[in-house]
Amino acid sequence: MKARKRSAGVVVVRPGDDGWRYLVLRAFRNWDFPKGLVESDEQPLASALREAREEAALDALELRWGEAFRETEPYAGGKVARYYVALSAAGTVRLPVSAELGRPEHHEYLWASYAEARRLVAPRLHPILDWAKSLVEGSPA
Repeated sequence: MKARKRSAGVVVVRPGDDGWRYLVLRAFRNWDFPKGLVESDEQPLASALREAREEAALDALELRWGEAFRETEPYAGGKVARYYVALSAAGTVRLPVSAELGRPEHHEYLWASYAEARRLVAPRLHPILDWAKSLVEGSPA
């Protein structure tokens, strides 16, 4: 039996004037949350936070909702992505140049409303976004 590729990411949120905003990143035509492969010496949460740093220069994230996570159904050859939810109080995002690629991993970012994020991300991420929304809406903005 082939081992599954596991990735980890984070649904980054911040309060906005009209409710919670969700960070989505675009690479080519695909919008996603910060995520990447879990390295052999890492725990998934550490990988998720590392990816947020590498992909969006976010390093002061607050795990307000603890270490709760939700995983995607298997996709792309059995890959499974585990997502956590974190708060970015500042909301400042940069798309740093990847040492491996020589360019940023993503072309743009957006602090999207729930409706915008749901329209932009792939359907496989809808359960993740819905879960994140249910967590954050149970908390004051």
